[in-house]
Amino acid sequence: MMRVMSPPSFGAAARILAERDPVIARLVAEAGPPRLSRPTESHFATLVRAIVYQQLAGRAAAAIHGRLIATVGGNVLPEPLLALTDEQMRAVGLSRNKMASLRDLAAKVLDGTVVLSPRGLARESDDEIVARLSAVRGIGPWTAEMFLIFQLRRLDVWPVGDLGVRRGYGLAWQVPEPTARELKPLGEPFRPYRSVAAWYCWRAAELYADVAGSALTGGEALTRLGAFLGLSRHPGQGDGEPDRGGGQRQLDQDRLAGGQQARQASR
Repeated sequence: MMRVMSPPSFGAAARILAERDPVIARLVAEAGPPRLSRPTESHFATLVRAIVYQQLAGRAAAAIHGRLIATVGGNVLPEPLLALTDEQMRAVGLSRNKMASLRDLAAKVLDGTVVLSPRGLARESDDEIVARLSAVRGIGPWTAEMFLIFQLRRLDVWPVGDLGVRRGYGLAWQVPEPTARELKPLGEPFRPYRSVAAWYCWRAAELYADVAGSALTGGEALTRLGAFLGLSRHPGQGDGEPDRGGGQRQLDQDRLAGGQQARQASR
């Protein structure tokens, strides 16, 4: 039987990229290896958190999210979520749009539009996962890409719509900040480890922000990234979509959830 080799770790991928690119080598020396917290929530719970946190300040989002989890008795699954009444969802602080988004997510998981089982996800490409998640109300490409990087640990994701990645690339490679269209081909040399290159772009946005006089400070870069897991970067309007309806661990969670504002600010 032919043995299937497992992909390298993020740290091993960083070492490979450092041998290819002197800028990545410098960032590895300055920032160390990529640090991604181990996911502690289920895939569904992570997406629920991402929707709840959209366009909200961290404390307010955390309070609403906590009340929602308490209302379903800590059982963050599609069925208990769909069983909640409008009154129960409003009582925890959810807007009508977020209620619709959460119900759409739960329904699409149950009908198979969104696949979250480990076996099912293993059979899907990154593009297929992004397409399925983007079919959910309130979830767009940015949230799907953060899910791929921080929850699924996919190695070759290049989130060109992310303001922090674009800004960090410009600062690290000492070029004008690229647009999303310009950044796309710039990621090609980093295949098949573009997620790692993105991690170092986020780090560069923090490390070099003061030098560049950037409006995006290192602390903002971290807390804005939003609710996903394990980097250090900013958020954006995570998906560039309005709420259509709407320690390391905490920083990581703020990524996916909070990443929904920087993009909006950049528009």
